[in-house]
Amino acid sequence: MLMNPVNAAVAPRGRTILLSSVSSDSHTWNLVFLQLLLEETGHRVINLGACVADELLVQECSAIRPDLVVISTVNGHGQVDGLRLIRKLRSEPRTRDTPVVIGGKLGITGGAEADDRARRLVSAGFSAVFQDDAEPTEIGRFLASLDHPAPRHPVATS
Repeated sequence: MLMNPVNAAVAPRGRTILLSSVSSDSHTWNLVFLQLLLEETGHRVINLGACVADELLVQECSAIRPDLVVISTVNGHGQVDGLRLIRKLRSEPRTRDTPVVIGGKLGITGGAEADDRARRLVSAGFSAVFQDDAEPTEIGRFLASLDHPAPRHPVATS
């Protein structure tokens, strides 16, 4: 595990984070980047990799009981795949209350449509949505907010 002592010293506490892509997304560098970022801030990351079937993610989430699930996507199918996935996670008793965030390229258009997509994903059950232009520090702020839970984390926009 890569550890930046400065960042580790300010991490509120190490969490177990389950990291994955949506089922249709075969990209891996985004997952590697996120894993390193999260590990450097003191968290334990279980990276399921790319193209993870919804059922497998639900099964692993039920077994591991992570503090947070991070879904990353860069192929533009994040909204469609994310909506299907979050409905499955929220329908299972063991994953119903697990914080789940999604980020990356959630669709193929931007502007107001991107904000609408983000609102739909939060309404469906995601704890937060990070648009593809979000700064890496936004996930850190979200993690810090888990120490002081609010009913819903607002949609992250830049």
